[in-house]
Amino acid sequence: MRTNVAQDASPACRGDNRLPRPAVWHHAPVSFDLVVWAMDNTAMPDDVRAANARCARGEHPQRPADPRVVAFYDALTSNYPDRGPRATLPGTPWASAPLHAAADHIQMRLDEQCPDAVLETIEKLAGELNLDLLDLQDGTVYPPPVKSR
Repeated sequence: MRTNVAQDASPACRGDNRLPRPAVWHHAPVSFDLVVWAMDNTAMPDDVRAANARCARGEHPQRPADPRVVAFYDALTSNYPDRGPRATLPGTPWASAPLHAAADHIQMRLDEQCPDAVLETIEKLAGELNLDLLDLQDGTVYPPPVKSR
């Protein structure tokens, strides 16, 4: 990575030897990540964030998949496949597929152009299945409406 204090061997690389030109910004595809978590009814938002931190470190429980996670994945991908030829068609909501699926959670990297209907489906399924929804952009945890905290 270049910094303003880098010592370059070649004069061509130094800033004082360049012609002025306008900055050009290149737009890379933007995505946003949501994760549904199968937590127990006593779990608090910090518990969900801690579980996600363990996942990010590659620590996943070695146990059978939670039936709520399986039901969520099956219902979501029946409408919005994350594998096979339909997963790569234009209009797919996924910025990255297949989805990251573990015994206790599903991580979804959604395309910035993801239709609202997909987000509504994710929220609805999470609520119906008693799954916590973690927004990785700001760390907000949305508990299902049926859960009491």
